[in-house]
Amino acid sequence: MAASLAAGRGAGVPQCGRGLLCAAGRLLLRLGPAGRRCFRTAVTYKAEDENCMADIVNVVFVDRSGQRIPVQGRVGDDVLRLAQKNGIDLEGACEASLACSTCHVYVSHDFVDKLPAPDEREEDMLDMAPLLQENSRLGCQIVLSKELEGAEFTLPKITRNFYVDGHVPKPH
Repeated sequence: MAASLAAGRGAGVPQCGRGLLCAAGRLLLRLGPAGRRCFRTAVTYKAEDENCMADIVNVVFVDRSGQRIPVQGRVGDDVLRLAQKNGIDLEGACEASLACSTCHVYVSHDFVDKLPAPDEREEDMLDMAPLLQENSRLGCQIVLSKELEGAEFTLPKITRNFYVDGHVPKPH
């Protein structure tokens, strides 16, 4: 994105690996994590940079083979979409409509109590999940907050998908 913006503003625009300065050098467009844009003037650069990064939450996914995958998300992201966006094999066959259990994850024990209690619909879907544990939750129902900084989400060894033709839905 920064390259396309620079192309439109001319060749004299200073650039760096993270963004783009205006010709006067006063305004910086910086692409933060997940492509988020942060605008700053020279005076407010430091304060706004801290605010831009303030809504980042670092979590770890543990895939079915046991590989630990650190991921950065933003406050308000759900675990299912965060996993899919980062190429982690968390299915979500019902596309987060609470009609399946294919986004079943185990939440690290230190963070289970920091999540709101599952509602009745989530509990009904979890009842269908294979290998259910006390720390089981549906990834589509876990919304990132700063309290989840450092949380670990482990994918169970198996899931149950009710599609009979082997269809694997792709996230939109």
